[in-house]
Amino acid sequence: MTLTELRYIVALAQEGNFSRAAERCSVSQPTLSVAIARLEDDLGVQLFERGKGMVSPSQVGLRVVEQARRTLDEAEKIRQVAKSGRNQLQGELRLGVIHTIGPYLLPQLIHSLKAIAAEMPLQIEENMTAHLAEMLLANELDVVIIALPFDLPGVLTRNLYDEAFQVIVPKGHAWEGREHINPEDVTGDEVLLLKAGNCFRDQVLGACPQISSPDTDVRLGHSIGTIRCMVASGLGVSVLPEGALQQPYSNDMIAVIPFREPAPSRRIALAWRAGFVRPKAIEALLRAVAGLTTPAYRLLCN
Repeated sequence: MTLTELRYIVALAQEGNFSRAAERCSVSQPTLSVAIARLEDDLGVQLFERGKGMVSPSQVGLRVVEQARRTLDEAEKIRQVAKSGRNQLQGELRLGVIHTIGPYLLPQLIHSLKAIAAEMPLQIEENMTAHLAEMLLANELDVVIIALPFDLPGVLTRNLYDEAFQVIVPKGHAWEGREHINPEDVTGDEVLLLKAGNCFRDQVLGACPQISSPDTDVRLGHSIGTIRCMVASGLGVSVLPEGALQQPYSNDMIAVIPFREPAPSRRIALAWRAGFVRPKAIEALLRAVAGLTTPAYRLLCN
């Protein structure tokens, strides 16, 4: 059974005449007659009652023709869906982003993206790197924004920007007046870190390994926002990414101290499956990030 045969029986039911039905379908009458006879043989029922000068659907033929109409309508919907998919910048894009980036990058990124792809809204999933990786491989996300390294089979990455780390201390802290701080100095005090499993925590420990020594009293926070509030309350010091310390996220209760150059940093990248069928959507995201003007983001994607 083919869609062409279904079109033939619908046309014949509407026209009640083989010649007019064939003309409507732009085929010869023998072609249409043979196709309908073949379909009747395939189904094992007679779909039409044939008389001199007239053709009408049988009782079962009426039901088959009605189902054929619905099938042809659904097939047309498939064509329309496919047609809309030809524009890669039209339709929802499923974007994943890690917790330590999302709140600080997305407001600017969304605004920038609207100017480039106004008909491509983002469906956003904020999660930890491991979960985003699983969702990307399972085709539950189209693209993710993560911190490198991010090595997955069949996944491509493109560098977006580098983001420096900075030390934050409560106002009145002994370090407040320092112009710079060395990574090895971040020890011997109450240091606030994200809980285990967060990639930014691992990056901070990589930059300041002495934090994990027995001499350092480490306290844990659930999010960057929580850690920032804990520092403001005088509960300790911490290391945060520069993007999380720009306005409006900074406040008068903390002091921000840059690391001495070369400052530790992290590299942020875009990642997507190699077979993703909307490469223009990836390019639009790259252009949107390249249009950002926040000083914290040392862009690599221009």
